[in-house]
Amino acid sequence: MARWYIIHAYSGFENKVRDQILADATRLGLEALVEQVEVPVETVTEVRRGKKVQSERKFFPGYVLAKLSMNDDVYHLVKNTPKVTGFLGSSGKPQPISEAEAARILNTKEEAAAAPKHQVKVDYEIGDAVKVLEGPFASFNGVVEELDFDKSKVKVSVSIFGRATPVELDFDQVERSK
Repeated sequence: MARWYIIHAYSGFENKVRDQILADATRLGLEALVEQVEVPVETVTEVRRGKKVQSERKFFPGYVLAKLSMNDDVYHLVKNTPKVTGFLGSSGKPQPISEAEAARILNTKEEAAAAPKHQVKVDYEIGDAVKVLEGPFASFNGVVEELDFDKSKVKVSVSIFGRATPVELDFDQVERSK
């Protein structure tokens, strides 16, 4: 019976580890015992140079999820894969996780793909000087007062006729001043 295991890999090499495990399983005739190998990722939206850019970020950096029918051959296949440091578990013994826990991790991944809960990253924070790129206040400079990640809005204090005036703008309408 196949169970879910968490494999610890070098950070940044998760996809290569996944591909190598699947390739080695096919080469050694163990594909029936290696059902699924996943790298949990989530979709995030970043604002770079005033533009929204979607990218994928690893949900658990350094870890790979695998549904395996564990035996000595499968254990050695995974353990001898380059860039794998071992399984998650006590004293080097692979410890399976529950089906519910695996489903929670993978559903989070699928939810992110289906309806991304856009985590937006911006290259400025409260107190930073920014320049307004578009809208009625284009080319104005100001200071970030508030960030509202739920609405993707930023409140910027700009100087209009010598008075500081708060203006609410979209994240992609401003950029950090150089």
